[in-house]
Amino acid sequence: MLNYYFRLALVSLGRHSSLTVLMVVAIALGVAMTMTAYTVLYVMSRDPIPEKSRRLFAVQIDNGGRRSRTFGDNEPPDQLSYRDAKALLDARAARRQVAMHQLSLTVAPADHRLKPFTIFGRATSADFFAMFDVPMLHGHGWAPADESRLTPLVVLSEKLNTRLFAGANSTGQWVNLDGRNYQVIGVVGSWDPKPRFYDVIGGQNFDEGEDAYLPLALTIDRRISTAEYITCNAGPAGVSFEDLLRSECVWLQFWVELANTPDVARYQAFLNNYALDQQRSGRFAWAPNNRLRNVREWLIAQKVVPNDARLSVIVAFGFFVVCLVSALSLMLAKEFGRAPQLGMRRALGASRRQVFAQVVMESGIVGLLGGAFGLFLAIAALWLMRMLFPAGMGRIAHMDGSLVAATVAFAVVATLVAGIYPAWVSMRIPPALQIKGG
Repeated sequence: MLNYYFRLALVSLGRHSSLTVLMVVAIALGVAMTMTAYTVLYVMSRDPIPEKSRRLFAVQIDNGGRRSRTFGDNEPPDQLSYRDAKALLDARAARRQVAMHQLSLTVAPADHRLKPFTIFGRATSADFFAMFDVPMLHGHGWAPADESRLTPLVVLSEKLNTRLFAGANSTGQWVNLDGRNYQVIGVVGSWDPKPRFYDVIGGQNFDEGEDAYLPLALTIDRRISTAEYITCNAGPAGVSFEDLLRSECVWLQFWVELANTPDVARYQAFLNNYALDQQRSGRFAWAPNNRLRNVREWLIAQKVVPNDARLSVIVAFGFFVVCLVSALSLMLAKEFGRAPQLGMRRALGASRRQVFAQVVMESGIVGLLGGAFGLFLAIAALWLMRMLFPAGMGRIAHMDGSLVAATVAFAVVATLVAGIYPAWVSMRIPPALQIKGG
């Protein structure tokens, strides 16, 4: 029976080809705009590390009090000073803990025919790779003992490893960074969390990750400056690198891994006790004002998903509703135009249910065609975004399989719902009036 209704629907849509094309285009435009906006919002707001997001926490310590904040703002700094980060690392009050910041490094290839080039690196403590489940293509990260000994080690990204060593296993090889040699002990595999939750400072939420990872203690010993924002609201940075290390300037991200709720409570108490110790020593003159936020809470607090992205989805959905109403009007026009045909079917014995099923089947086909064409337009729009904005936003303009299926299903369901009214109208009009109207 479905096959019969399907063939009837194809014949009817073919007879009214102009209206059919207009309906398909209206649905497609609405679907394309809505799903393009929704795809960007979906990628921006999804959990970048779902298997551990409830166990990873960003740490904030108020080291400046009111003088470091605007009036009415009680939020502590997004980053930590070196003295606070070092104290927390030494205390080892969490299962895993990471202090880190971004670097700008110059790579001098071993092949002297190639020109030096600049990359972004990350200075980090040893737990980084295990804590964030960073996959290793070759080798491994460094151990805390290696960091304590200031061993010149480096872990490369797969991209940089391909550029320098043609993708071969480079562990044991040496890389020249900023005029110093570092031994490769590992190569990171495919790892590109979106958003880049572990470092959303300075609007780098969706930028590509770093190409080299170095031990934090080694970079401090070698006086390698950060490539990120240094905020000195709580006090001056001084002149030298040593002054920066002793200052109240904040420039390091700090994360901890905590297994369960009791561990979170214990670590929060540890942070409060640490702040009280600083208060007793005369460094802090205010009550403890610390924060522990898991990945999802951190992304919300940092406003990684801007209000503009949400607004664009609302606007796009409003446009889709307009397109759907236009398609509904065209469906009604088509149904009134073929009233004599439907009246003849009713007069020859077709039931109301059969007429309703035929019209709904036509709506489903229109929705399927509109969804397919809308999917094509959405993919084209996302491709254009990637071409115009290759970095940052362009990196999130991708549809996965679930979004492709959702796009077509969204169009079909919406069109079926819209087609119920024309189908109801068609089956309610008495056959005599339909034939007379013709």
